[in-house]
Amino acid sequence: MNFEYFIAKRLIRGGADKISISAPIIKIAIAAIALGILMMLIAIATGDGLKVKIREKVTAFNGHIQIYNYDNNDSDVSVVPVSLEQDFYPEFKNVDGIVHVQAVASKAGVIRTEETFEGMIAKGVGKEYNWKVLEEYLIEGQLPNYTGDLNDEVLMSRIMANRLQLKTGDTFFSVFFKDDSSKSSTPNQRKFKITGIYDSGFEEIDGVLVFVDIRHIQRMNKWDSNQVGNFEVFLNDYDDIREKTLEIHGKTFSTLDTQNIQNKYRNIFEWIGLFDFNTALIIGIMILVAGINMITALLVLILERTQMIGILKALGSSNWSIRKVFLYNATYLIGIGLLWGNIIGLGVIWLQSKYKLFKFPNPKEYYIEYIPVHINFWTILILNIGVLLLCLLMLLLPSYIITKITPVKAIKFE
Repeated sequence: MNFEYFIAKRLIRGGADKISISAPIIKIAIAAIALGILMMLIAIATGDGLKVKIREKVTAFNGHIQIYNYDNNDSDVSVVPVSLEQDFYPEFKNVDGIVHVQAVASKAGVIRTEETFEGMIAKGVGKEYNWKVLEEYLIEGQLPNYTGDLNDEVLMSRIMANRLQLKTGDTFFSVFFKDDSSKSSTPNQRKFKITGIYDSGFEEIDGVLVFVDIRHIQRMNKWDSNQVGNFEVFLNDYDDIREKTLEIHGKTFSTLDTQNIQNKYRNIFEWIGLFDFNTALIIGIMILVAGINMITALLVLILERTQMIGILKALGSSNWSIRKVFLYNATYLIGIGLLWGNIIGLGVIWLQSKYKLFKFPNPKEYYIEYIPVHINFWTILILNIGVLLLCLLMLLLPSYIITKITPVKAIKFE
């Protein structure tokens, strides 16, 4: 049997500390560990949750990667068409990890009503468009259906509908100006009907984007039915976005360029990248606070057990052997704190995930109304192991005080 573990277990089960002066200090140390792991779990869950939710929103409206003609100059409006006759369409078989490829086209225009007008970008989508990623943002009406004949159904944002004082079922006129290469300067006019209203929380998207049948864009641009503005590629794993961007670029013709959402919305992704720093700062502070409390508790435990230390030394125990007794004891106390911290922290995260109890005071700044949470098993496991190891490393130095205790003085200690 492990001698040090046996002594530590007897000390823990003996419960002498429960009636000693160290009892409140030990409880404070356990509470500090529990509070620390609670705050770390919430920091990680909310930080990752916000990043994941923002990424999902941007991806839903753009795909992970866009493939377009070089001559479009990274414009949000389709100028030079791309042929549908591509090796990667409708399925990208040469690259693994791609779940969907869809063809789209965009054209700038103006919506006018009797009272006002608004600029817009009409995003033309076809029958293969993946509407599932937009279903959660639909707040009124229904999604358009472009699988049959050409129709005038559109999906408009709540921001734009409020500005134009429109609602589902209303119709409106829009004007699309022709590009410079067209001989005629007469603008194209279209009448559309709102079948659904969405709200993503991104004013950059909601303020301009209207979904229409791609055949409207093709007719106004005088394109063939096999010509589109660009392709949107959806990946199975967001973490592979940079690698897949380079791989897709190498698998397409030299006349085509690729761009991912990290580059297209650089400011947004640089901003959410700061969440990692904030989370790391919180974790560092919490571990430091918890470690200091555990150091205090360990020193008090050593002070109370001075006589026991002297007796063990007199019986031939080494300094490291006695230090291990107290480190085992500290491990138990840290484990109790981690247990309660995980129970409370994961409970709060689950409640927030299910009932969305906590909301942002200013949702526009975070592109979402409620505080999203996201955490996985491996993150929880690594965090707990990391906290345990770091706290124990912090306790190695103060446990060195045991080596300074002499048996003669320790046995007489009161």
